[in-house]
Amino acid sequence: MTLARHEWGNDSLPPLVCLHGVTSHGRHFARLAERLAHRFHVIALDLRGHGDSPWEPPWHLEQHVADVLEAAPSSAGAWLGHSFGGRVAFEVAASAPGRVERLVLLDPAIRIPPHVGLRAAEAARGDRSYESFEEGIDRRYSESVLTSAPRDLVEGELQEHLLPQEDGRYRYRYCQSAVVTAYGEMTREPPAFERVRIPTLLVLGTTSYLPYDALLDAHTEALGDLLQLVRIPGGHTLLWDALDETSSAIERFLV
Repeated sequence: MTLARHEWGNDSLPPLVCLHGVTSHGRHFARLAERLAHRFHVIALDLRGHGDSPWEPPWHLEQHVADVLEAAPSSAGAWLGHSFGGRVAFEVAASAPGRVERLVLLDPAIRIPPHVGLRAAEAARGDRSYESFEEGIDRRYSESVLTSAPRDLVEGELQEHLLPQEDGRYRYRYCQSAVVTAYGEMTREPPAFERVRIPTLLVLGTTSYLPYDALLDAHTEALGDLLQLVRIPGGHTLLWDALDETSSAIERFLV
């Protein structure tokens, strides 16, 4: 099975592989990629069950890791993951260390408490559909902590992700079953931080609903000076809430 790829920059440049979170898609990284394409061959993948990639199961972490390793360049490079994509990128670094030279984790779901996973999975079971594109965007703001995300940025990205279906209602391009499964996978115990001793940038949103405090001491102890922590004013979706600040932090780390 081949995942859908979105690419920016010349393929002779060092690779940067980007992995999105649940309910999203690879082009979530388009604005970031445009800023980095002069230095990197940016490759953003649609995870299994999302976007233009096949939606069939299995959807467990091991399968996601196998999928992205097959779709990514075989050469070593930098990897970046947001939310669930951060967990997948972390799993890749632990299981295939020769493929990951540097790691960027954007508000990562390395492990979420079981009660949080249950609540999110139950919420993902309902039909997330809207009468119009505009209603979908309005609901995105009312249901999320998008306090500072520019509306034109959100609309521009979702124009190709929130689309009309056969019944005339607008839905996101993801498989609900894959999303429900992913929330369960995020509650699993992750690999030990000691297994991923590579330069790592951890970018956390100061108002994110996804706390990292319970993991931060262990992560810092395992990596020491290899771990850089940046806190950005914004919520969980940092490339919407704080695109400039987040992009600048990533560029400083990678270049």
